[in-house]
Amino acid sequence: MNRGDHMRKDLGDALAECGALQFGEFILASGVKSPYYIDIKRASTEPRMLRLIAELMAEKMKEKGIVADKIAGVVLGSVPLAAALSLETGIPFVMVRKEKKDHGTGKLIEGILEEGDRVLVTEDVITTAGSSISAIRTLRDGGAVVGDVISVIDRESGGPEALYQIGVVLSPLVTSSELLKGRI
Repeated sequence: MNRGDHMRKDLGDALAECGALQFGEFILASGVKSPYYIDIKRASTEPRMLRLIAELMAEKMKEKGIVADKIAGVVLGSVPLAAALSLETGIPFVMVRKEKKDHGTGKLIEGILEEGDRVLVTEDVITTAGSSISAIRTLRDGGAVVGDVISVIDRESGGPEALYQIGVVLSPLVTSSELLKGRI
């Protein structure tokens, strides 16, 4: 077994152990029914899991040659991932809101984003990539250059292809078929 296979097995085992991998009948954000659910929010509230995810994301950045000036997390689910990866790499992060607040500054992007910054978007689970595409649009409107997304899971439901259509490459830590292998 090579290093990548070990990483995927370790991540899969850790997700199952912390209760983030659940089986039953679920409706996903995309509206699709699924016999399993991956609750990365549950995993990302566990320090050990959050550290593991950040370490694996940093390794994925090196493996793929991803260079970033900023890391972005979409409110709410991927903000802990962006913060942990920021701590792991020393790269500052920004938070992308899904909608403007009607109080305070009313900004969609929290943190410092400068024109031309290369931004790596972090995501928990990619299904159709709808929320990622919306966040990328917001970042690009703010002057960012976005060409990469790293997710914990790719549910293999069209997300990579949708991102490719807007010039973005998805690099998941694990795919759902890799995660579920031997578990169902």
